Amino acid sequence: MKGIVFTEFLDLVEERFGYEMVDTIIEKSDLPSKGSYTAVGTYDHAEMMLLLGNLSHETSIPTNDLLRLYGNQLFDTLMGGYKKHLVNINSAFELLSAIESYIHVEVRKLYPDAELPYFETEILSPDQLRMVYSSERKMWAFGLGLMEGCFRHFNETAHITHTLLTEDGSSVEFIITRNL
Repeated sequence: MKGIVFTEFLDLVEERFGYEMVDTIIEKSDLPSKGSYTAVGTYDHAEMMLLLGNLSHETSIPTNDLLRLYGNQLFDTLMGGYKKHLVNINSAFELLSAIESYIHVEVRKLYPDAELPYFETEILSPDQLRMVYSSERKMWAFGLGLMEGCFRHFNETAHITHTLLTEDGSSVEFIITRNL
């Protein structure tokens, strides 16, 4: 995983739960990186899962709820870094529909070694979008949080439902209905 995912996660933990919590989860996780991340570095996904698991244990907040919260917050940071690539995108539906055909293409140009989830999108109607998330990392709740952040960014609202297509969460269907 790219280091920005780790650095921003630790910033969220500090902001929401305090610096002591950052120290606690890093210490309890016994990480190969020792919890020292750079935004452009690449780190093992297992480290994020250890950090999340320990944060969940310490706060009694389910891991998927933490991932959703984090995705929601990270969206604004990602938009700040990629805004120049998105000048012709004017709505959440446009951005979500362009994840594989445009967004992930641009990310791979910057980070050829990035391991990204795959999103299959289908426009069901002008106000309804189907997205299927696929990833061995099983971080679908992070994707849900990013979707919610996307709607907030564009000052829009939507109802998002999800259905696990695989028991382990490696494939999840989202139905997104834009509120008018």
